[in-house]
Amino acid sequence: MSALKRCFKIALIQMKVGKDKTENIKRAVNMISEATKCGSNMVVLPECFNCPYGTNYFAEYAEKVPGGESCNALSNAAKENKVYLVGGSLPEIEDNKYYNTSTVWNPKGDMICKHRKIHLFDIDIPNGIRFKESDVLTAGNCLSVFDTEYCKVGIGICYDVRFNELARLYRKLGADLIVYPGAFNMTTGPLHWELLLRARAVDNQVFVAGVCGERDLNASYTAWGHSMLVNPWGKVLVQAEHDQTILYADIDLKECENMRQQIPVETQRRTDIYDTIVKSNL
Repeated sequence: MSALKRCFKIALIQMKVGKDKTENIKRAVNMISEATKCGSNMVVLPECFNCPYGTNYFAEYAEKVPGGESCNALSNAAKENKVYLVGGSLPEIEDNKYYNTSTVWNPKGDMICKHRKIHLFDIDIPNGIRFKESDVLTAGNCLSVFDTEYCKVGIGICYDVRFNELARLYRKLGADLIVYPGAFNMTTGPLHWELLLRARAVDNQVFVAGVCGERDLNASYTAWGHSMLVNPWGKVLVQAEHDQTILYADIDLKECENMRQQIPVETQRRTDIYDTIVKSNL
């Protein structure tokens, strides 16, 4: 790979998602086109961009990856717009198992990365929310990092953000940006969404993007919204409210280098006492 370009523009698409799969895909493609016309080099969609989020929807909307209609549309959109595209996530079916899967496409329209959600969203908060992805979904078991001419990028999906061990491993693999398509809810969203994204950024001295769908109060699952990009210092560079929108931000990777030089936790880490390691990549 030639010398890395240290600056690029990212677009975070906080889009409306309904029950009409065709309309969801069409909306995503149109917003991808709009984002690239504004000069974006990388575009990110939210979790479950092609269907409502919920265990009762996963099987109905599931597709083969990369052979399904959603992947075909993402591939074409990346190629036509000559952009790196993180396709949020979609329900995937393989060997009669269902996964919450993020696909990544390069400017030629090739799929260069596939991340299956590693940590399934199983929670029970009295008077708040109860949800159990494991009723339908199977957990992934692989780390997911892809290369661009700008930097290495790690991928997590929503609940994955709660586990700093994953982000730490991505940093050890050389990631300068970690992207989390997500769908935090109205209970944990106000409390933890920004907190976790900023923590992952500061803990690992990387840029972090969290991309959620638009809030729909009539949906069976109401997303928090508030997509955002955080820099390595923990500063929120851009943040949405709850309506459909596209966020734009310039990423200057020199910020990663500056923070790592000024607060050199990497060299100060006591790996003689503790460490985070990859046990396996099954």
